[in-house]
Amino acid sequence: MKQFDQLEANLLFCPKCREATPVRKRLLIVLPEGDKFDYVCSRCGTVSGDKIEREAPPMAARSIPAAMLPRNR
Repeated sequence: MKQFDQLEANLLFCPKCREATPVRKRLLIVLPEGDKFDYVCSRCGTVSGDKIEREAPPMAARSIPAAMLPRNR
């Protein structure tokens, strides 16, 4: 399912606060396979999760809806 390719977390369980808390996304490192991010608790600063965002495929490989293509006049 393409619409779920990249999800963003707003709340994650914080092991220190012992409840779901708002998180901030922080770039940790740039890797060959993509950028690695940590999700940090907004209350205490504890890392609550992480994810690697892979680069999007080139535009030529993506399918473009016909309605968005330029029309020849």
